[in-house]
Amino acid sequence: MAYQSLYRRYRPQRFEEVRGQDHVVKTLRNAVRTGTVAHAYLFSGPRGTGKTSTARILAKALNCAAPEDGEPCGRCQSCIEIVEGRSLDVIELDAASNRGIDAMRELVARVPLGTPGRWKIYIVDEVHMLTTEAANTLLKTLEEPPAHVVFVLATTEPQKVLLTIRSRTQPFEFRLLSPGLLAEQVRWVAADAGLDVAPEAIDLVVRRGNGSVRDALSVLDQVAAAGGIDHEPPGTDEVIEALCERDAGQALVFVAERAGAGHDARQLTRDILEHLRQVFLATMSRGLVGLPDDDLARVEAQGRRLGPAATVRAMETLGDALIAMRDAPDPRVLLEVALVRLCNPDVDVSSSALLERIERLERALAEQGGRASAQATATPPPAGPLAPPQPAPARPAPVSGARQALTGARPGSHGGAPAPSRAGAPPPSPTAPAATPPPTPTPTPTPTPTPAPTAAPPPSRAGAPPPSPTAPAATPARPPTPSPTAQATTPAGVTTDVGRFPSRDDLTLAWGDHILGRLSRRAAVRFQVGRFLSADGGVATFALPNAVHRDRCEEARAEVEQALSAHFGRRIPLKLVVDGQPVAPATGGPAAPEAPDEDVDLDDLRDAPPGTLASPLDHVMEAFKGAQVVEE
Repeated sequence: MAYQSLYRRYRPQRFEEVRGQDHVVKTLRNAVRTGTVAHAYLFSGPRGTGKTSTARILAKALNCAAPEDGEPCGRCQSCIEIVEGRSLDVIELDAASNRGIDAMRELVARVPLGTPGRWKIYIVDEVHMLTTEAANTLLKTLEEPPAHVVFVLATTEPQKVLLTIRSRTQPFEFRLLSPGLLAEQVRWVAADAGLDVAPEAIDLVVRRGNGSVRDALSVLDQVAAAGGIDHEPPGTDEVIEALCERDAGQALVFVAERAGAGHDARQLTRDILEHLRQVFLATMSRGLVGLPDDDLARVEAQGRRLGPAATVRAMETLGDALIAMRDAPDPRVLLEVALVRLCNPDVDVSSSALLERIERLERALAEQGGRASAQATATPPPAGPLAPPQPAPARPAPVSGARQALTGARPGSHGGAPAPSRAGAPPPSPTAPAATPPPTPTPTPTPTPTPAPTAAPPPSRAGAPPPSPTAPAATPARPPTPSPTAQATTPAGVTTDVGRFPSRDDLTLAWGDHILGRLSRRAAVRFQVGRFLSADGGVATFALPNAVHRDRCEEARAEVEQALSAHFGRRIPLKLVVDGQPVAPATGGPAAPEAPDEDVDLDDLRDAPPGTLASPLDHVMEAFKGAQVVEE
């Protein structure tokens, strides 16, 4: 008998043998046991997760002569025929090769025909490959099939399946197996098949299977055929280390060696991208990485060295290069350029490269700060003969005669502190605060000359009497005069008119940049259509489109004046006028009242004498001199 591959030999034959899909098989098994099987199912998920195998198990359970709690017995004639692929009750169709409307018409025409079993099951694989016309042909039959027909549609890309088809089926999503569960399944298959496989080979099989049972068993077949020693594909640790060390030469040597060994640049780029994905996931959370502990520790260390910004930038750069390789005459060039850009962010001016450089600087500063903090908190040197000499405390400066006259200090005292009263008294504490003279403000030059302050001469010998209390002391300097543009406030906090009154340009610039955004919504909406006309006589004139708008703005004028005064540091009176009307010059006093409108009695109006008003034609002839009337 010809050799049968492991993934075919160990294909699940019962619901309980399907690994990692408990959420699917539990529902289907209950439906078979209770007789509530739907007329159409949609199985979606990655390759090698058991979609077609589960569909065949469902077909066996529905036609089994002696089902056992929703499971097929596997011994009756129907179960044996389905396993051998010669049952007339199960029709499998590959939609990738039968994707046209003619194939679907033939399928729909055969659906009503009967079969030997109780149920007729159609398994349509890769249903997303059907054309739009073929899918529409299947719609009506899929929605209301004959009572003995069940459709099972399988796909790896459910997003490409028409929404009208998805709405007529019960969807089930198959998932990739976790590394632990896949390793357990591979060890069981290896033990049941009598394969002598080393533990490190099992780890390789699980890693290359990437959650797919079929892919893992195919790799296990290869390992077993090689006598337990599988040729490990070229790793990408070397190029990741080059990215961590910013060594472009090492990265290019890696590409040259792999290209010289016959490896494709596109596949090499995919392998590097997959490795970077593991590094990125390990940086976010180690639970997201399905790798053994040793490999997980290695990618975590690489993630810390690269940093999140550099990892994301590397994935984006290599992804763009992989897309560009489709039309490139030499894909290797694009890979080399991408690696050089990743190893030298200084030559890349993209925003992601700048972000990576900033992150590197921040990490370097943080490391320097940590080292400085560690040095600062180090243990102090021990005291004793080997301890470094401590600097002597600074001796206080002698008190001059002028300072004595101002502070009342006696000779022999320091900083105004009293001298010891008797021999043997302890000296003043070095930590006691010394009396510091008040700072003298810088004098402002004034027209009137001020005599220089004189100080009493110091004592010429020891024991000289202190200077007389009537000796002239230093004249305190006059306080500085405030600047003319300084802001002055009253004790109540009210701003007074001290600074220069702003010009119209100052008001206009401040209005759009600062003041209008600080107003309330009510005031901003009303004042945003106006403009400053002038700033004369200590009053800012603000023009509005019409009198009604001006009256509405009067209600919020106080708020605007307050905002202007707060910005310019002085009171800014505001006068609201109608734009286009003459404005009286402001004098700083109260505005003159406007003359009331004159009332007109309509009964006093009289029509003009005939002939005094010009017709529209006369106006046109007057506007266009020399024109002639052709037809009136």
